[in-house]
Amino acid sequence: MELTNKNVFVTGSSRGIGLAIAHKFASLGANVVLNGRGQLGQDLLDSFSSYGVKVVAISGDISSSADAKRMVAEAVEALGSVDILVNNAGITKDGMTLRMTEEDFESVLSVNLTGTFNMTQAVLKPMTKAREGAIINLSSVVGLTGNAGQANYAASKAGVIGFTKSIAREVASRNVRVNAIAPGFIQSDMTDVLSDKIKDAMLGQIPMKRFGLTEEVADVAVFLAKQEYLTGQVIAIDGGLTMQ
Repeated sequence: MELTNKNVFVTGSSRGIGLAIAHKFASLGANVVLNGRGQLGQDLLDSFSSYGVKVVAISGDISSSADAKRMVAEAVEALGSVDILVNNAGITKDGMTLRMTEEDFESVLSVNLTGTFNMTQAVLKPMTKAREGAIINLSSVVGLTGNAGQANYAASKAGVIGFTKSIAREVASRNVRVNAIAPGFIQSDMTDVLSDKIKDAMLGQIPMKRFGLTEEVADVAVFLAKQEYLTGQVIAIDGGLTMQ
């Protein structure tokens, strides 16, 4: 898919991986919909001004089906279509299962998995009608391996993988491609505040001995959007952490 003048909706794109993905697509000539639960500031929009593309901010809660439909409708009204959807928004509420509340389990699944379903369902009708589209879902390496203290998060991200493969089978004949990215340890606000001891322990698990960069995840998202014959796949960008 040629990205110039395509319209990309990136959920959870006010910071971190989502913001890096939005910037990468914009730098390649795509129009971008920025999204977050709260109001998105003008300074965020201004950071895209040098690209010469359209940038739209649409706030809403992806865990709400009604909100998801509204946001996609607003994006279509503003830009004419949603050609690429990046389901990036997600939350964590970590804790050992014995002490995890039902609310902590359900809320993580509601955003990470149900939110991915809501947004995907909202874009599928116009994409299949246009017979072109790309959906990129953010999973995680813990969806492949599990992780102590993250049963809710791992379950949600494993669910994203199964969801990705199922939807890919459903819409492949309409030229809509659905793939997933499974990031490992990515340098971010969350890793910056960790102690050197914890960072060293994490780095010890990574064959490449460094954290990934948000820009590197963004590069994978662009690759998946552009590849016309790639669907139903999960790309782990993790420095070799999950290699078999």
